[in-house]
Amino acid sequence: MRRNSNKFTLGKLKHEYLANLISNLEINDDRVISGSKIGEDAAVIDIPGDKYLVAKTDPITFATDDIGYYVVNINTNDLVCTGAKPKWFQSTILLPEKNTSAELIEKIFNDINNTCKSMGITVIGGHTEITPHLNRPVVIGSLLGEVEKNKLVLTSGAEPGDALLLTKGVFIEGTSIIGREKEKILSDQGFNHDFIQKCQNYLFDPGISVYREAILAHDNFKVKSCHDPTEGGVYTAIAEMTISSMTGVIIEEDKISILPEPKIFSEMFNLNPYNTISSGSLLIAVNQEDSHELLDLLRNNKIVAEKIGNFVSKDKGLRVKKKDGKFYPLKYSETDEITKIF
Repeated sequence: MRRNSNKFTLGKLKHEYLANLISNLEINDDRVISGSKIGEDAAVIDIPGDKYLVAKTDPITFATDDIGYYVVNINTNDLVCTGAKPKWFQSTILLPEKNTSAELIEKIFNDINNTCKSMGITVIGGHTEITPHLNRPVVIGSLLGEVEKNKLVLTSGAEPGDALLLTKGVFIEGTSIIGREKEKILSDQGFNHDFIQKCQNYLFDPGISVYREAILAHDNFKVKSCHDPTEGGVYTAIAEMTISSMTGVIIEEDKISILPEPKIFSEMFNLNPYNTISSGSLLIAVNQEDSHELLDLLRNNKIVAEKIGNFVSKDKGLRVKKKDGKFYPLKYSETDEITKIF
């Protein structure tokens, strides 16, 4: 039966619809340890020896400026959530017929190469072309890494009773995207150069990379589950953790940090900061007894971190304790808030 495509919106497919698609995929290779699942953002493959091969792919579609830096970090974030070390990177670079210059192509190549080198990743190939009907560059990354078999972490590993930690806060990537892609609108609204530049610099500070905090956590603690909030923001990422692990969760909303610039954009563009794209944040599930030491480790390494909630049994649902002290259902959407302004 032909489906009406008008029901689809920008961003991720709805979880229920995507789960149905995934259910039709057959894995006929017993070396696949973890394949397509809601909440699992990287595949895990058994290879000879004491390590698993971990594979990840993700595109950059909202951002255009510094897109090479974006694509490496976005893929690295999901891969290091599994406890893996990133090793080999490929990309498909699709460029518009208009406004593509040698300078643009060379910048994308250089940014990919330099970002990979900074994390010990080797660029091993890819594909580049001028593509019809595009109005902006699109870059799709593919990243391979390795993890020791006894240190693999899956999103599904969270259990009732585990603590949920969050690094840096929320709406980090979204702030950078708005600062870079909507600079004229911000200027027309009276925001000065320093404010706009600070928002643009969210790409680097606090930064969209979770490489350092993920490595610290995995190398020093038994992480139960780890997830990188991208489209749909931190609440969608939390929901994906619960879907994958078949748990519930209770969140204390006032523990979630929102920096001044994201607060301003939330009000200006009527965006829910908890549902806005937030690469740079990292969600970590650990045993309660480890949570305080992990928080201390992160903070001692100048990484802002807070315990924002606890996993509970699935029958208790997904709930948020708001500032009024009352509990409400955790509301999330696969369609990111930032699509309102694109």
